[in-house]
Amino acid sequence: MDLKELKEILQILDEREIAEFELEEEGLKLRIRKAGANSEGHAVVASMVPAVLPSMASAAVPAAPAPAAVTASGPTAAPGPVLTGAAAAQEEGLHIVTSPIVGTFYRSPDPNSPPFVQIGDRVRVGQQMCIIEAMKMMNAIDADVAGEVARVFPENGQPVQYGEPLFALRT
Repeated sequence: MDLKELKEILQILDEREIAEFELEEEGLKLRIRKAGANSEGHAVVASMVPAVLPSMASAAVPAAPAPAAVTASGPTAAPGPVLTGAAAAQEEGLHIVTSPIVGTFYRSPDPNSPPFVQIGDRVRVGQQMCIIEAMKMMNAIDADVAGEVARVFPENGQPVQYGEPLFALRT
């Protein structure tokens, strides 16, 4: 990817007012998140990290510090892939609610409202558990089984992928 292509991507994101963008290509991972989504400035933070190929996995790659706008806020989960937590939850006999789409996970309808559900809450089939924003559309994610919320996997505002675990329910 050259500078001209990067500028075109940034221009498209700015024109469409997209707050977050992620792209993976051969040997390149690009993640762009606007700094201060509620601020009036249009500062954009971009980090380009070469993808590690299987042949390079044994080589030591120095880690670069992440820009402040890319780091998550609030309490963080234990290091490791999310699927490890979901696999452990499945082994405990918990039902996993997964993301039906790619987007941004939100636990509440707005920043000043309480979460739709919290750990320990009882949910019924069809009860709204979260919102996933995709392409400026807010998509309600409902419980597909009745039970008690045992775990919440993503952090509020974190991007999620299709099929990624969102909640673990004790049925």
